[in-house]
Amino acid sequence: MKATVKTQGKQFSVSKGDILIVNRYPKAEAGSTIEIKEVLAAGEGENFKVGTPFLHGALVTAKVLEHKRGSKIVVFKKKKRKGYEKKRGHRQELSVIKIESISLK
Repeated sequence: MKATVKTQGKQFSVSKGDILIVNRYPKAEAGSTIEIKEVLAAGEGENFKVGTPFLHGALVTAKVLEHKRGSKIVVFKKKKRKGYEKKRGHRQELSVIKIESISLK
């Protein structure tokens, strides 16, 4: 069974056993289970359902495998002939999750 879920401000098409890298879940620890209730569409073949905007009673459960940080992004600002240069960096906080089950009611 496949499902399209919305989590952390992004949409993902998932099936059981998929591993995703998403923005960090702030209150979840490694090894904990997360329930994603914002399911946009789910099912296969004749049983495929689309929500308006979400499917009521649909639930996707995922397990947090680890927390990590993304690669460094360098932000460099400069104004020519003014002597203005600013260099900053950013690393995104990420969570690695594994989809355990997709259920429809």
